Amino acid sequence: MGSKRQARSVDIKNKKKRKGVRVLILSLIVSCVLGFLVFFFLTLFDSVYPPVAGKGGKERSREKQQVTLYFSDTNERFLFPEKRYIPKDRTMEGQAKEIIKALVDGSKTGLVNTFPLKADIISVKIESDQTARINFGKNLAANHPGGSASEMATIYSLTNTLITNIPEIKKVKILIEGKEQESLKGHLDIRNPFSFNKELMAPVSTSQRVKTR
Repeated sequence: MGSKRQARSVDIKNKKKRKGVRVLILSLIVSCVLGFLVFFFLTLFDSVYPPVAGKGGKERSREKQQVTLYFSDTNERFLFPEKRYIPKDRTMEGQAKEIIKALVDGSKTGLVNTFPLKADIISVKIESDQTARINFGKNLAANHPGGSASEMATIYSLTNTLITNIPEIKKVKILIEGKEQESLKGHLDIRNPFSFNKELMAPVSTSQRVKTR
């Protein structure tokens, strides 16, 4: 009699145990499904209705770094430095592109812009020989004002700015729509890469006077 009662008790315990395991498994499955659905709908909502700062709000939280941009004086004789904070990118090519965007965006301190406002940057590639190949859209040439001084200001504001801020870049090659061109507007030959031009840098005393105006 006692053995039957004991067997029944063990059987009840086993049933409860199996029921508990089934409930636990079912709870895990339901939790996984609900988690997946929440993730899916949040991702879908974020994709359809991105935040003002960009999808996922990444732009808002991007780290900034200080760079030195070079713009021209009113006579297009020298290049003057201008400090700027821009988004920091994980790759050299991405960082170079951010720098060029800031350069195209123009001076914030009253210096003369060296790029037409609608100059499109298609791509940036840094070769193993430390040459940065900058591929611009056709607007760079189409909207450029022309003149040897203006062309020189554009070429060397770009070259000196990139070489100053990214040590891995030693030369800069300009392409238009992925193709090599003879010049921007008929004056300076741009078929070969350009190196840092020290002669165009503003004298220190002159540069300091401009900053303190």
